[in-house]
Amino acid sequence: MNAYLTEDAHLVRSLLPPTAQPPGDDDALFLGYAVLMRAKGLGTTAEDVHDTWAAWVLGRDPHHPAIVPFDDLPADAQAMDLPYVQAIHAAARQRTADRARSR
Repeated sequence: MNAYLTEDAHLVRSLLPPTAQPPGDDDALFLGYAVLMRAKGLGTTAEDVHDTWAAWVLGRDPHHPAIVPFDDLPADAQAMDLPYVQAIHAAARQRTADRARSR
């Protein structure tokens, strides 16, 4: 079985700063972040990260107060998505470098 998305999810997680506090039992969330990394790469935005999180949390807590459009979040809640954007960008750069080295 090819586990490329799982590997990318682990890469994104490994590139988070120590101050980031991902929720527990979040493997499916990081698979979503891996898809963002592969589909949008450096074009991934904080809104993309929030939307991915919102889709993930809908299955866990459909009444979570932060399931609103990104622009409707307070600035401190928006800022919580930035470390994930940075990790996704770093993972995209690393995967691009890996592909260049393997050619």
